[in-house]
Amino acid sequence: MAIKFQYNKTALGDLYKQLKVRRRALPTIKSKESALRMEVKRAKNIAGKFRTQLNELTARHDYMMAMWGEFDPELVRIDYVRLAEGKVAGVRVPILEGIDFSEKEYDLFSSPAWTADGVELVKKIGGLMVESEVCMRRSELLDRARKKTTQKVNLYEKVQIPGYEEAILKIKRFLEDEENLSKSSQKIVKQRHKAQERRAVV
Repeated sequence: MAIKFQYNKTALGDLYKQLKVRRRALPTIKSKESALRMEVKRAKNIAGKFRTQLNELTARHDYMMAMWGEFDPELVRIDYVRLAEGKVAGVRVPILEGIDFSEKEYDLFSSPAWTADGVELVKKIGGLMVESEVCMRRSELLDRARKKTTQKVNLYEKVQIPGYEEAILKIKRFLEDEENLSKSSQKIVKQRHKAQERRAVV
């Protein structure tokens, strides 16, 4: 990114201000990036734990697979997932507050004896799936924010700060050259005046 500037003291002052702002902001942005990186890792780990629990739970009940054909899938369902919004490292993320299940009444005598356990198992599985999904969503949002923050760090560190430093150096050199030329021309003018005065005296 080429930084546009003019070769004068006003532009030099503006560039110094811009450089100062970026140098001051860079450590804060870097620490935010680091915090986001840790939070993304934490959210992924939590989602992984929920998935592991889910896999263990389904593996423990594999022996019941043949019986699930008798289970009425209408007996239990998720009615509502209660989510709140929280902030993690300045990023808005979903937080699971609760899951509301609805259960359909069933006849205890005509239903299989394990139906009540089946309902509880479906609730556990549904709960773990929702919790895993919420954690993955949190992880995605945090990771997106981390990527943007990393881009900003790179922009400041690799493009803007060096660009402003280079522009400042160019303006300084230009102003120094201009000052040297001005002094040189003043010397030449002085020498001409002295030479003219000598001629006038002779």
